[in-house]
Amino acid sequence: MRLFYHDGPYGHVHDDEDHDHDLDNNMLWISDHIELNTVGIDIGSAGTQLIFSKLQLARRGEDLSSRYVVVGRGSFYRSPVSFTPYSDNSRIDHEEIARIVDDAYKQADMNAEAVHTGAVILTGEAIRRENAQAIGDALAEKVGNFVCATAGHNMEAQLAAFGSGAARRSYDKNERILNIDMGGGTTKLAVVEKGKVTQTAAIYIGGRLVVTDEEGVIVRLDPGGASIAERAGYRLQLGDRVTPDQLQAMGDWMAQAVVDCIAQRPLSDRCRDLYLTPELQDLGRIDGVMFSGGVAEFIYEREERDFGDLGLYLGQAFHKLFDNSRFPWEVLPAGECMRATVVGASEYTVQISGNTNYISDHSLLPKKNVQVLKPEFELEGEINPEELAESIRFHLKSFGIQEGKADIALAFHWKGTPEYGRVRALAEGIVDGLQRTIAGGRPLLIVLDGDLARTVGSILHEELKLSNPIVSIDGIMLQDFDFIDIGQQLEPSMTVPVTVKSLLFRM
Repeated sequence: MRLFYHDGPYGHVHDDEDHDHDLDNNMLWISDHIELNTVGIDIGSAGTQLIFSKLQLARRGEDLSSRYVVVGRGSFYRSPVSFTPYSDNSRIDHEEIARIVDDAYKQADMNAEAVHTGAVILTGEAIRRENAQAIGDALAEKVGNFVCATAGHNMEAQLAAFGSGAARRSYDKNERILNIDMGGGTTKLAVVEKGKVTQTAAIYIGGRLVVTDEEGVIVRLDPGGASIAERAGYRLQLGDRVTPDQLQAMGDWMAQAVVDCIAQRPLSDRCRDLYLTPELQDLGRIDGVMFSGGVAEFIYEREERDFGDLGLYLGQAFHKLFDNSRFPWEVLPAGECMRATVVGASEYTVQISGNTNYISDHSLLPKKNVQVLKPEFELEGEINPEELAESIRFHLKSFGIQEGKADIALAFHWKGTPEYGRVRALAEGIVDGLQRTIAGGRPLLIVLDGDLARTVGSILHEELKLSNPIVSIDGIMLQDFDFIDIGQQLEPSMTVPVTVKSLLFRM
């Protein structure tokens, strides 16, 4: 792993003592600063693209925390956007995808060994293809040391909100922003407040649900495209010829439907049928809307070419809404449009743990696709081990998980001081609550947001005499329903990369 250095007075050494002092300071600085090469690979309904970025992280030493935070990020290579290749209506062309990825790595002068982390994300209609998950998993294995495969509408909505710049703007200006990411197959919605995504949703509207050749003959018709065409007054099927007026009518219908799905309450049956996720709740005050995704290129008039799909017509339809005052929110200036999701995948998918971890066996890592459980137990004040154990067992039962059959990660939010008695009680509660896991010899995976992972691991192993493998890491914030990948320990910072993701294919 390459590390970045600050400028310093190296070379001005006058004796061995000064030299040793400078080396010590240098190594301390290195351990507190990390630079990672990351990759984002977005295989979407319409386009496939890659972005390579650098993340610079520093330890939060000012508050005596071991947690690392991102202090700089930016891309250093962006591939051309290629149409996502399909071998037929049910499968993605894996050989052509591999060629696109290999070409991008060559152009970026990168190889798998130089990539520390990142994500392969399949989005929109691409998720529905029969071999989507196999392609995602295969690419994740070949393109870097710790690259995860992920899919899911809510995940994509979050990545788009960060990649577009909506999250940054909401933080900088203290605004509540709605990010509307319109891709080829779906439209993702994210409400962002003070830099945090508070709600996500997705609806079945996209710019490439109908594709025609140069003669206007339909060569691709997704189920959502046929349904929308019918609602706009047309019955379409593959091989039919459509006119620009018909495509514009579909675009007009979709643009109005997007507004209605967001603003209308209660929802009409039409809108309810379009939602692919639970609907947005309590929209509240919206200070502005930012558009991203491929269709946003037309909405912001940065693209005017007709690609034989609905993108151009959707852009024109939104401008009709703007001009007739039928769009109820202020439209904010453009950030990233077409590349918002892949920027999010490259620059916003990874968290770095603190450097006070406990890993009993480094061959355990990496661990991929581990389900997170966060028991509803407040770790503040006096901790009762029996009550904590019961909370763990109840949470496992609530999620229908057969303990001891698969790896799980227990996540906790720590409150208060890390006094020995309190930490010991936490460790005892974990042991009591995971008896089948321990009896079966499975690893204990524990994730904390406070700086006590090493102490917890030491108590489990040395005082409570557990022989199970233990991975106890801190500085990471997780929730129920998360899935995580845990990477190998990074040297010399002694940190661990953790990717939080969704694993929803074939929706």
